[in-house]
Amino acid sequence: MTMLKYVSTRGLAPPCDFAGTVIDGIASDGGLFAPAQWPRLDVAAPGQGESGYAALAQSLLEPFVGAALPEGALAAATRRVQDRVAHPLTVPLVEIAPDLFVLELFHGPTGAFKDLAMQLVAGLSEAALAQGGERLLLFTATSGDTGAAAVNAFAGADRVDLVVLHPLDRVSPVQRMQMTTSGAPNVLNLAVRGDFDDCQRLVKALLAEPGLKASRHVSSVNSINWARLAGQMPYYAAAAATLGRSATYVVPTGNFGDAFAGWAARRCGLPVGGIVAATNRNDALVRALDTGIYERSQARPTASVSMDVQAPSNFERLVFEASGRDADLTRGLFADFARDGRMSLPGDLLAALRREVTAVSVSEAETVEEMRRSWAENGRVICPHTAVALHAARRVDRTAGPVVALSTAHPAKFPESVEAALGFAPERPPQLEGLEGRTERFEVVDATLEAVLAAIGQTIFASGRIT
Repeated sequence: MTMLKYVSTRGLAPPCDFAGTVIDGIASDGGLFAPAQWPRLDVAAPGQGESGYAALAQSLLEPFVGAALPEGALAAATRRVQDRVAHPLTVPLVEIAPDLFVLELFHGPTGAFKDLAMQLVAGLSEAALAQGGERLLLFTATSGDTGAAAVNAFAGADRVDLVVLHPLDRVSPVQRMQMTTSGAPNVLNLAVRGDFDDCQRLVKALLAEPGLKASRHVSSVNSINWARLAGQMPYYAAAAATLGRSATYVVPTGNFGDAFAGWAARRCGLPVGGIVAATNRNDALVRALDTGIYERSQARPTASVSMDVQAPSNFERLVFEASGRDADLTRGLFADFARDGRMSLPGDLLAALRREVTAVSVSEAETVEEMRRSWAENGRVICPHTAVALHAARRVDRTAGPVVALSTAHPAKFPESVEAALGFAPERPPQLEGLEGRTERFEVVDATLEAVLAAIGQTIFASGRIT
């Protein structure tokens, strides 16, 4: 089997194999990993049999993994995904109006689309670490769902210690309890006095911290990790195969990882048409494509809390690809962004970006309107993130082909928002029951590297689990 290599978007890090992207998370030059060449993919419909989604995901991801992991590791990891999802189709596609579909991605153990990739990465990480006899210190920044999915996937893992950073009082109570009640000794939860962008900035700083990297592997399971992002490609393939034709995919967008996974599926030749990134009022991506200025600002709270992001990390991967893989340009632009909090996109690059994706912003009022419409017309209770995508999807011309809105979270994760819109709270699925009766464990910290390092030192290192 061939060995696909991965390169950095900033061009100064040595290439690595798939296992390297899993364990390292981010390239040594601060860039994000991307395949050195995009493989050509061709997958069949997943079907409803015993192998179903697992077989499709394995077929899709084999060219990306190559011989980098032990034989059988990928098959076991994709099987783990399917086994832990409480729906026979794993990712059912539901038509709610002529040529308007909802792709349900919330049937996993924490009720969010992040489960589909996180369970996969947990299985692959264990295989990669075991073959080298190594341990991993794993970080994730979360606006809610990533942290819950990571805790569920990695709690109790033998070779992984997980540190989760979430913005204090800016996730839903259900999301918080999913992160803080596992009781797992290898999980540390930090509530950061700041927003998601602060958490993400801190994770990037931790990944570059020499003191941490000197004696152990340090990585992240945010969608900056290539394996996490690749794990989101199979459900685009499943939807495309089920439809049997190309469609426009409308993706509720925070860190742009899920949307970029759709872009990657299209780049590999799958029948994925337009990619529409639907944001809430935190619209840095929309403004960048409209004006050519990519600028960081303070994220504003919304009902779709997991999308309260103003500096989506995966925009760097899109810039790299749209620029013709110009690593020098990408490196220079993101150096400007790191220094000034803004960068100006050259005209030819801006035009190329506009050809690759579309971005639209959906207001809070429109989000509530869509939640009410979905209930009135289809009897469907949807979460505010799904509402953002579905409202944007209704704006897309369906005469050119079907439109698929990604439904990324179970509404029961956001009962306050649903009740405010519909007048009643959604029913909880079994995987979300019993959270209130568990003991929460987390530490509140300032949004500084020093505060986070101190918290890590007092818990993980003091416990003797990492030496």
